[in-house]
Amino acid sequence: MLALVALIGRPNVGKSTLFNALTRSRDALVHDEPGVTRDRHYGVCRTIEERPFAVVDTGGLTDQSEGIAGATTQQALAAAEEAQVLVFVVDARAGLLGPDQTILTDLRRSGKPVILAVNKVDGLDSDIVLAEFSGCGIATMIAMSAAHRSGIDDLLDAIEVHLPEPEPAPDPSEQPPGVMRIAVVGRPNVGKSTLINRILGEDRLIASDVPGTTRDAIAVDIERDGRQYRLVDTAGIRRKGRVELAVEKFSIIKTLQAIDACEVAIVLIDASEGVTEQDATVLGYVLDAGRAFVIAANKWDGLSTYQRSQTQDMLSRKLTFVEWSETVFISALHGSGLRELFKALHRAHVSATRTFTTSEVTRALEMAYEANPPPVVRGHVPKMRFAHPGGSNPPTFIVHGSRLKTLPEHYRRYLENFFRKRFKLVGTPIKFEFREGENPYGDRKNVLSEKQIASRRRMMRHVKR
Repeated sequence: MLALVALIGRPNVGKSTLFNALTRSRDALVHDEPGVTRDRHYGVCRTIEERPFAVVDTGGLTDQSEGIAGATTQQALAAAEEAQVLVFVVDARAGLLGPDQTILTDLRRSGKPVILAVNKVDGLDSDIVLAEFSGCGIATMIAMSAAHRSGIDDLLDAIEVHLPEPEPAPDPSEQPPGVMRIAVVGRPNVGKSTLINRILGEDRLIASDVPGTTRDAIAVDIERDGRQYRLVDTAGIRRKGRVELAVEKFSIIKTLQAIDACEVAIVLIDASEGVTEQDATVLGYVLDAGRAFVIAANKWDGLSTYQRSQTQDMLSRKLTFVEWSETVFISALHGSGLRELFKALHRAHVSATRTFTTSEVTRALEMAYEANPPPVVRGHVPKMRFAHPGGSNPPTFIVHGSRLKTLPEHYRRYLENFFRKRFKLVGTPIKFEFREGENPYGDRKNVLSEKQIASRRRMMRHVKR
């Protein structure tokens, strides 16, 4: 297991920027507004090839104990408790403030090695800056600028000194099967963070009744029933007309990136409110990405028998455009329905990643043609000669033939439904690509001979008479 290094400090001192610099990524959301980071965000720093280590970005520590700020502080303290090395990040331009002194006192009580990272020294005299912070009593002080990547090497050298000895690499033959990447998406305040906390069995993510609590895409690795999963909690997606803050726009971008990177998505909706227009928009994002998904109707425990019956009828009526998906009724707060949810996720994942052979795909195309031939379009019938698989997640089928551009839309939907039923594909969209062979004489000009020209003239004179 990798050693863990926690980035601790008050809000807006550059912890997320430093996290991105260490992990060489853009996983952490960075903005000038204080308090953007709220949950713990993990990554891996591989700059030191022999000694890679895990990094956790935390929210800013404050003296507030209630609300979202208090929950953010609790998450940061939990990260400090589980880490082996603490990097205390301060702002060189703001100087040593009272909250910094309070945080430093708490870090000293942990008994763990603390490194003082004096950030934002670009344009300043580093010696004078370090002299100002010498009163902290920390032996290792690094002057740096995370935004310009200056001083990062010195910080890595200081961290390496305190890293424990690396454990021997595990035997590849004993490695578990591949990790299933699952993104939990939905509009704000439908229970995404609560669901992941219930699956984990701990308050790993901040869950609040305030819409928009989650701002970043937070990935959590878990093991359940001998299978590895990576759950990604995402920010709620609102209508474009209501998105005003720049932070929220970046959060939506992170959510769309998480959808594109996952293998299966959990589209969470509020069972008490039914399928709203924004729920359909979220479904549209998942369909555009071509990802398999399961619809989870949350807050099922708070409905009466009559309300449940009405909700089921409404879902079947409004979700006809994705009738091939599975809907699971759950309660993220109490944990009911989670076993059925994971079973549906596995069925969708198997369908999305299934491999096909050219012979079985072509045979399915022939059976579909024999059962229902394509209609005549402008006096011609489109010909489908053979098909072969073109990829997975989503399953893609490439059909070769002639005049395939004239295939009507309803016949393409018929092919999709036939293949879905034939191969028992559930919870995943299907993509078809139709390719026509090029006409070998298409670029040749038909030049008439003198005899053909004379014959045409005689015919024209006969027509004029």
